[in-house]
Amino acid sequence: MNVDILTLFPDMFAPLSMSMIGRAQQKGLLHVNVVNIRDYSTEKRSRTDDAPFGGGPGMLMMAQPIFDCLEALDGAHKKLIYMSPRGRVIDRAVLEDLVREEDLLILCGHYEGVDQRVLDAWDFTELSIGDYVLTGGELPAMVLVDAAARLIPGVLSSREGALGESVYSGLLEYPQYTQPRDFRGRKVPEVLLSGDHGKVDAWRLEQALRITKEKRPALFEEYVKNREGLDKDTDKLIEYNIVRKSE
Repeated sequence: MNVDILTLFPDMFAPLSMSMIGRAQQKGLLHVNVVNIRDYSTEKRSRTDDAPFGGGPGMLMMAQPIFDCLEALDGAHKKLIYMSPRGRVIDRAVLEDLVREEDLLILCGHYEGVDQRVLDAWDFTELSIGDYVLTGGELPAMVLVDAAARLIPGVLSSREGALGESVYSGLLEYPQYTQPRDFRGRKVPEVLLSGDHGKVDAWRLEQALRITKEKRPALFEEYVKNREGLDKDTDKLIEYNIVRKSE
């Protein structure tokens, strides 16, 4: 997958060259191209913002540099994303759709956002990472790239591993432990040391159910509501160890 990121602050994207995302680029599974919008400004000193018509606080990103940047990158033939608090909040379904795209282009707004004519003239999909406001679209863009990249085949050890993780599985993640077995009097649960994989799996599932019910009750209710596709052991565990315990 190829991703162009249009921004006024390209230095903010250094983290995308590190860790898993960096390795994905080294493997050729992902290519991230960070583009400085200022390079396309025709204004003196590469100015890219101005006061909004009608007044109001802050500055607005001008249409000209963004238009020229989009045209130079052949934006008409790419999936265009604008990171915006008024967009749809990204979830698994959104990410699954995005990873099917060969070419993505993400526009990062800043200050008070971008001139509306940019969004009206180009086929942008507005996406958000939550109901709050950040200084600009750079951090949301990195969140989007990171979350989507995990679903690209080959980035993780297996696709099942990506979709089986917390939230995507329908449940929050169970507790995990590593060495030492006893740390300052806090011991690893004995079941994890038993070598009985069946018991370990059952314990992990019960913990995931309990934690989801406590921390994200709406997510738990959704999981319970869709019980028809679950195996009998999981269904029984929900019924006897979770649901009836709360009655």
